[in-house]
Amino acid sequence: MPPGQGYPQPVHGQPYMPQAYYQYPGQQPGPGGQWQQPGQEARHGQIMRAVLILAAVAGVVTVVIGVLVMASSPAEYGLADARTPLKLQAQPPVGAFAPSVGPGGPGQPLTQADPTAPPPIPSLPPAPPLQPSTPTRLVVKKLGINAPIKPVGTDKKGAIQTPPISNPNLVGWYQYGPTPGQAGPAVMLGHKDTTSRTAVFERLHELQYGDTIEVTRMEGTVAIFTVGGIEQADKQTFPTNRVYGNADAAELRLITCGGTYNRLTGHYVDNVIVYARMTSTRKASAHR
Repeated sequence: MPPGQGYPQPVHGQPYMPQAYYQYPGQQPGPGGQWQQPGQEARHGQIMRAVLILAAVAGVVTVVIGVLVMASSPAEYGLADARTPLKLQAQPPVGAFAPSVGPGGPGQPLTQADPTAPPPIPSLPPAPPLQPSTPTRLVVKKLGINAPIKPVGTDKKGAIQTPPISNPNLVGWYQYGPTPGQAGPAVMLGHKDTTSRTAVFERLHELQYGDTIEVTRMEGTVAIFTVGGIEQADKQTFPTNRVYGNADAAELRLITCGGTYNRLTGHYVDNVIVYARMTSTRKASAHR
């Protein structure tokens, strides 16, 4: 039978010598020249065997104690488990957005981002883009918005037209760009106020990271967008690339006026821009 399969293994380091080679005082050769052990020699051999057994037991005890000591402080002996999980790094706070773009919300200052900064996006994964379909209604529950949508084009100066001021609850969708839910940035505009009352986007600046915007489409799908950030930009340095630049996902821009009102020109000096990305869809309810 091979070693280690059924036989006890010797204690490592234990000396071994055949007993025939030991000769003790008082031994006499017997018949045939062989040495015979007297009674004293037999007792001496028993003592030696007892000593060796005790030594073996002591060795085992020493090894066990050593193992327990190393197990209690594995790092000190280079035995730390390589699978010990690393501590998680601090996670970015919810509400991360593009540099210099404010999160929005009451009391939060809105600023203009660097011209090269990308559009702020939410941390949620984007939903797969949909086929083109004309938008019919915009719902922002947080702001109490439930407004019809009207397609708009450009004016004689090449600027996007705003919806008619006679209907302050109307939202304009730029019809020469993507439809909401289609890949790319869909752009919608609404008035902040009129000469006599507030309008549909009067509270747009109160939106903040993580808020949702719903757009009902003509084919019966509701595209749900999640806000990634809000920017207040000077109209003279409007972030054209950030607002209208190409995007692989379905994105949405809501734009209204903001900042200081210039009484000489009759216009606000800034634009408030909400950046959002489509993160889910659902079927429109029949009663809506």
